[in-house]
Amino acid sequence: QVRLVESGGGLVQAGGSLRLSCVASGMRFSAAAMGWYRQAPGNQREFVAQIGSDRSTNYPDSVKGRFTISRDDSKNTVYLQMDSLKPEDTAVYYCTALLQLSRSWGQGIQVTVSS
Repeated sequence: QVRLVESGGGLVQAGGSLRLSCVASGMRFSAAAMGWYRQAPGNQREFVAQIGSDRSTNYPDSVKGRFTISRDDSKNTVYLQMDSLKPEDTAVYYCTALLQLSRSWGQGIQVTVSS
């Protein structure tokens, strides 16, 4: 059974930084594409970042240049470094794993950016 556990969220002022972590278990982590999504109140869940098993990365324009995704396969962990945070980045952030066409989700963690 795949389990994804996020940590590192919280409250930060605009312009600040946070680093989210997601520890995975119950899966072959090194073979999975890992990613982050977010969902603000009243909005649909949106894509934030992805890193492939080959460490290729992908970001939407809304976070490109501010967010950096990375992975440590020895620790079964994926990270999301978030810099220059804006109030519109406020959301619940979800870790996700995609392996053999099966997607799993973490429980989500709150990130709040105050103006």
